[in-house]
Amino acid sequence: MSDPTFRNISDTALWAAMYRAGETERRRPLFRDPYARRLAGTRGPEIAGKLRKQERNAWAWVIRTFLFDHFISEAIAGGADTIINLAAGLDARPYRMNLPPALKWVEVDLPPLLSYKEEILRADKPNCRLERIPADLGDRAARQELFEHLDASAKNALVITEGLLIYLTPEDARAFADDLAERRSFHRWVLDVVSPGLLRMMQRQVGAELDRARAPLQFAPEEGPEFFTRSGWKIAEVRSTLKAAVQQRRVPWWGYLFALFPEPKRPGKQPWSAACLLNR
Repeated sequence: MSDPTFRNISDTALWAAMYRAGETERRRPLFRDPYARRLAGTRGPEIAGKLRKQERNAWAWVIRTFLFDHFISEAIAGGADTIINLAAGLDARPYRMNLPPALKWVEVDLPPLLSYKEEILRADKPNCRLERIPADLGDRAARQELFEHLDASAKNALVITEGLLIYLTPEDARAFADDLAERRSFHRWVLDVVSPGLLRMMQRQVGAELDRARAPLQFAPEEGPEFFTRSGWKIAEVRSTLKAAVQQRRVPWWGYLFALFPEPKRPGKQPWSAACLLNR
């Protein structure tokens, strides 16, 4: 019997690292992540090899990272003193981005994944003050305690959750948004969201593999980023993945046609995704 594509949810970080590595090796990349190939290890190429058909969707992964980079840079320019990366995975932004040395960057993820990352990057020096905190964000009591601790040491924090929310139930996503909104210093939050229509497409493509790893794709609110306003968040900016890909000339031919349509107020059945900046 062959090994499963994903053994657990942390394996998705290896898969994501492969897309960043592929972008870095392009002639004119949108960003450079020279650590991605190393972080992907041997499992990353194995996962990508089993999901070779998904390479056609590489542009969406790349654009999401590109948009998050944009929001992070803007937040820092606007005075953010702390970046809190929840479910940080194998993200190497503290190493690859041009950051103020005084900036505090906090990475939170499951202990085995952070230990693996620490070992791979042991000889590398981050461009800012980096702290890694092992934690299970699914444990609400532990999460609230962590947020309280981080809130006490920050004045103007940006929270980022790249690729996290889609694995939550709507109820868990609501609780997560509520917990973040309670913190005085958590001024801004960058997240990505998909429509129910796109979620169903993703479930057909990789849902079975993720279900076997107990990491089902679940969260796709009908109302899009408006979902978070009930928790006290305000929508500052929404950047369509497709339209950003068109602007950067990274989308397949059909994307140029779909990008002509106006942005949906309620995504619903329409395949749609975006990177969103929220504030309070």
